[in-house]
Amino acid sequence: MTVNEDSFTNWKNREEIAESMIPIIGKLHRERDVTVLLHSRSLVNKSVVSILKAHRFARQIAGEELSVTETLPFLQALAALDLGPSQIDIGMLAATYRSDDRGLSVAEFTAEAVAGATGENKIECREGRDVVLYGFGRIGRLVARLLIEKAGSGNGLRLRAIVVRGGGDQDIIKRASLLRRDSIHGQFQGTITVDEANNKIIANGNEIQMIYADDPTAVDYTAYGIKDAILIDNTGKWRDREGLSKHLRPGIAKVVLTAPGKGDVPNVVHGVNHDMIKPDETILSCASCTTNAIVPPLKAMADEYGVRRGHVETVHSFTNDQNLLDNYHKAERRGRSAPLNMVITETGAASAVAKALPDLDAKITGSSIRVPVPDVSIAILSLQLERETTREEVLDYLRNVSLTSPLKRQIDFISAPDAVSSDFIGSRHASIVDAGATKVDGDNAILYLWYDNEFGYSCQVIRVVQYVSGVEYPTYPAPVA
Repeated sequence: MTVNEDSFTNWKNREEIAESMIPIIGKLHRERDVTVLLHSRSLVNKSVVSILKAHRFARQIAGEELSVTETLPFLQALAALDLGPSQIDIGMLAATYRSDDRGLSVAEFTAEAVAGATGENKIECREGRDVVLYGFGRIGRLVARLLIEKAGSGNGLRLRAIVVRGGGDQDIIKRASLLRRDSIHGQFQGTITVDEANNKIIANGNEIQMIYADDPTAVDYTAYGIKDAILIDNTGKWRDREGLSKHLRPGIAKVVLTAPGKGDVPNVVHGVNHDMIKPDETILSCASCTTNAIVPPLKAMADEYGVRRGHVETVHSFTNDQNLLDNYHKAERRGRSAPLNMVITETGAASAVAKALPDLDAKITGSSIRVPVPDVSIAILSLQLERETTREEVLDYLRNVSLTSPLKRQIDFISAPDAVSSDFIGSRHASIVDAGATKVDGDNAILYLWYDNEFGYSCQVIRVVQYVSGVEYPTYPAPVA
């Protein structure tokens, strides 16, 4: 047998093992609200090839590819336990088991590592939390996809309704079509049907009521059986407490804004300050996509090196706020054609840092250039540090932050020398450190941070909603602080 045939046989064997993992992962998710991860990457609803690629990612951590033959026993051990709702990382289980010298079996080690999610310690499955989307644009549709994807057993977040202004004939059919197919993010993963008679979209079995209203105060959510819901406003029309309070109608308990909040509205960046949300807070903001991209790495750098001052320049994809062709716009320059020009504009991300990182004394300034790409942006974060360091030290530190720290869901790391913006479409991280572009000279560091300003940001929104709704379940083994 040739070497090529040996490689192909090995590939087919790994495919077979990955196939056997899918029903176990699915059953844990549907029946017990357990999300199986592999080095922080979810394996739920993933294909055979996606599972094998996730195992290959382990090279970033251990220096070699993680084999499905090594992780399958941990997955089988989990299936045999009386687990409660949780997130369990079989990649980290395998890694920590390697370094354990007590001679425990995989089953014994797994039971000990996830003890907090079993028996008397486990969290009981809660009743699902209703979610309402107010607006159904770029962010609204991506948040809808994520909510449907994460429906699991039905005991987590449940998308119950979408509120939009009436759009005329076949409105619901057209909106369902926009959810089904997206020019940037591809096909919806599942099935979508429309119940025109009852104004409902049924996506992967989730019945979603379409509500038509021109004003928040015109909606009675209890008439649709909605109660204690979290409303996600992705219109950006109201950004202060007074305006957003209009949403606090019967049936709505909390309002989450997908734009920077004004006044005393808390601006939350998950992973950085989400644990500071007061339990009785009814209105909060997820800040902007750029704020979410720069604040986690800024916090990481401040924690390790200290930051005296900084400047962020964002090279941002164009958005629906701009014009396709030159036309009137209330903002300067944004009236010029978005797909034909680079457009200098402002960003509020730098000033928003103070809300998310109030203990950071450094002054952060910022500006932005809109460029003719439809998605994925890059933030160039230039920092003066409080101590000198080297490029190698900074890269090693940020790589470890992305792999094992509590910020690993926010910060990713890439060393590919030929990476370009389209490579990051669909990234679930708030930002991705580009190792090849990073520059360090003494106490000056320049970080290049890619981010999917649509999907990565939407993932951050969902994480905040999960946290405030009480369905952000603990992860085992626990991340290293």
